Amino acid sequence: MQFSCKGKIFFPLVLLVASALLTGFGQKNLIPAAPETAKHPVTDVYHGVRVTDDYRWLENWQDPAVQQWSDAQNLRTRSYLDKLPSRPAIRARVEELMSGSTGSYYDVKYQAGLIFARKSQPPKERAVLVSLRSADAPTSEKIIVDPGTISRSGSLSIDYFTPSIDGKLVAVSLSENGTEDGTARVFEIDSGKELSDRVPRANGPTAAGSIAWKADGSGFYYTRYPQGDERPKKDWNFYQQIYFHKLGTDSREDTYVIGKEFPRIAEVLLDSTDDGRYILASVANGDGGEFAHYLMDPAGKWTQVTKFEDSVVSARMGSDSLYLLSRKNAPRGKVLRVPLQNPNLATAVEVVPQTPGGRSSSPESSRASIAQIAPTRSRLYVVDQVGGPSRVRIFQGENGSASFRMIGEVPQAVISSVSEVVPLEDDDVLLSTATWLQPAAWYRVDSKTGEATRTAMASTSPIHFDDAEAVREFAISKDGTRVPLNIIRKKGAKLDGRNPVLLEGYGGFGISMYPHFVGALGRIWLDHGGIFVVANIRGGGEYGEEWHHEGNLTHKQHVFDDFIASAEYLIRTKYTSRARLAILGGSNGGLLMGAALTQRPDLFRAVVAYVGVYDMLRFELDPNGVFNVPEFGSVSNLEQFNALYAYSPYQHVKNGTAYPAVLFATGANDGRVNPYHSRKMTARLQAANSSDHPILLRTSANTGHGSGTRSQAIEEYADVFAFLFDQLGME
Repeated sequence: MQFSCKGKIFFPLVLLVASALLTGFGQKNLIPAAPETAKHPVTDVYHGVRVTDDYRWLENWQDPAVQQWSDAQNLRTRSYLDKLPSRPAIRARVEELMSGSTGSYYDVKYQAGLIFARKSQPPKERAVLVSLRSADAPTSEKIIVDPGTISRSGSLSIDYFTPSIDGKLVAVSLSENGTEDGTARVFEIDSGKELSDRVPRANGPTAAGSIAWKADGSGFYYTRYPQGDERPKKDWNFYQQIYFHKLGTDSREDTYVIGKEFPRIAEVLLDSTDDGRYILASVANGDGGEFAHYLMDPAGKWTQVTKFEDSVVSARMGSDSLYLLSRKNAPRGKVLRVPLQNPNLATAVEVVPQTPGGRSSSPESSRASIAQIAPTRSRLYVVDQVGGPSRVRIFQGENGSASFRMIGEVPQAVISSVSEVVPLEDDDVLLSTATWLQPAAWYRVDSKTGEATRTAMASTSPIHFDDAEAVREFAISKDGTRVPLNIIRKKGAKLDGRNPVLLEGYGGFGISMYPHFVGALGRIWLDHGGIFVVANIRGGGEYGEEWHHEGNLTHKQHVFDDFIASAEYLIRTKYTSRARLAILGGSNGGLLMGAALTQRPDLFRAVVAYVGVYDMLRFELDPNGVFNVPEFGSVSNLEQFNALYAYSPYQHVKNGTAYPAVLFATGANDGRVNPYHSRKMTARLQAANSSDHPILLRTSANTGHGSGTRSQAIEEYADVFAFLFDQLGME
C-alpha cells in the first residue's frame, strides 16, 4: 500500500461533537460481538511434534458454512467501519485527491520508434495501454487497449503486454476480477482493433506470464500453463513451458518450443533483441532467487547459458552481447558480458566489478548492491540499491576492447529511487525516478551531454509537501545490525511521544522498499499529526543478496527482530508511544504483521495486514505456496520446520492475551495467498483476545492480491484510515 494525499480533512461539527462524547481510543460501542466460530480440531504430526488446528474447516471456501461465516465477519466489520464519524470525510478527501493527479506511466517499453506504457489515469478504474511517439509529445498519446471498454462489467485488467518488433501489433494478457488467469489477445496498434487470436492460460498467479514476438511478426512465443488433460488438475498452476502461436490459427494448434526440462515451479520471463533475432528465456526456480537462462539464436537453436548454481540473477540483451548480473562470489553483484553468437559463460568477461564506486559520500555507499542493468548501443546503465534509495552509474564501452569504464552518475534527488530504465535509440535512456515527497517523473538522459531532462511523461499532483521532510535514521536490531528507517514527517515535528506513527515493512524475496511518493494518503496522515515510517529490514534487497539471505529460510526471525527494533526505536526516541503506534504490511508484509503482533502484542496499538500468510505450516499446500518454498522453507525439512513453527503467527496466538486492534484485508480471488489464512487468523485471534480492541476481517468479493479498481482502492483506503484514526484517537 502506498500512501499519498494533500490538505486537511474538515469534519462536520456534529461529527466532532459525537467523537468527543466517546471516551478512549476506539469506538467500542460501535463494534458488535464477533460471530461464533465453531472449533473442529484436527491434529497433524510434524517430525514428532503434534500440532492441533481448531479452524481447519475455514480453509474450504466451497463449504457454504465458510461463506456464511465470512459474510457475517464482513457484516460486522462494515457495521463498525461505516459508523465511524471520520470515514465519510476521509473517503471524500481520498477520492478528491486521487482524482486530482495526472496519469502515471509504468511498465514502459520502447519498440520501433514508439513508447508503450501502462497508464493509470483518473477517473478510469483500471490502467490502460497507451503509445506515444515521444516522451515529450503528450498529444501523440493514443489508447490502444482500455479494459473498461472491452468489459461492460469493468472486471478486466492488463497483466502484461508486448509490442511486435515492427510496432504494428501488440499482444496483451487480460484477466478478470483479480484472478490473474490471463488470456493473451492481439490488437492493432494504429487502430486498436482486436484480432481473432485468443491464447488461454498465458498468465497465472503463480508464475505470471510473458511473450516475445517472432522477428517477422508472424506470431509470438509465450509462456503457457498446462491445458486440458495434459496434466492432473493439481498441476495446472505449475510446469510453465514455452510455446509458439502463429497468428490467425487456433491456439490448440500452438507448438511446443522448450521447457520440459524446466522445474515444476519454473517462472519464465521472455525477452528479445530489438530486431527479434534472439530470444532470451529467464527461468526462475520458484521465488528463492535462483535463475537459469536460455538463448535462442536466429536459426531457432536454444543454448543454456547459465544454470541455477551459477548465481546469475538477471540478464539483459544488447545489440550484440548478453549482459549478466552475477552474484557468484559477489553478493552485491557484478556484471558479466558474453557475445550473443557464442554465449559461453566460461568465457564471460567481467565489465563491472562488485566494488560500488561512485561519488556518494554516504557510509551506505560501500554496501551498495547492483539491482538492475540496462545496456544501450555502447553504454551500460547500472542501477544500485543503496539501503533503499537508488543511484544510477553510467559505463562506457571502450573501442576495440571488452572492458567498460565508469563515466559518471545520473543526477538524482537525495533519497530517491529509480524503478525503471528504458533504452532508447543510440545511448539515450528514459528512467523513472521518485522521492517520498515528489511523484514519479520520467527523465530522458542525453548520452551526449549527460543531462537528465524531465519529460512530459512526468506525473504531477495537486498534493505538495513543502512543509514536510524525509529523513533517514537507523535502529539497532537484536543482533546489532543497523536497520535503515525512512521517516516522513512535518518539518519541526515535536518528538514528545504523542505523534501517531504508522510503521510499514516487508522483508522478503529480496524485494526492496524504495522511495515512492506518499501522495494523497500521506498528506492526510501528516495533516492530522501523523508520522509515516518505512523500515528497510532484512529479507529485502536493500543491501544485496546477503541482506536478503539474512532474512529468509531459517533466518526469517531476523526480519521480525529488525521490525520490532524499529518500533522500539520510534518509541525510545519519542517519535511516538505504544498507544499511538500502528503497523501496516501486505503479502509477505502481512506475515510480518502477524509475527509482530503475536511476538510483541504489547508494542502496537493497531495493525493493518493485507493478503497475508499466517499459517506457515500449511502455506506450501497451495500452488503459489510451493513457489514460495525456496524463500520460506518447507515443513518436510526438519531444520526449516523448526524455524517455521517457531514464528508461524497462527500457531503463536495465545489465549487470554491482550492483542492490539487488527484489521485483516483479503481478496476472495487471491491466487497468490489463499484467503483462508486471513479467515483462520481472524478466528483464532477473536477467540484468544482478552482486550477490548476489535479483530476485524474485510474480504473483497471481486479482487485478488491487490486493491482492484480505482473505486475499490478508494473504499479500502477509507476503511483503513478510518480504522486507524479511530484506534489511535486521531481527530
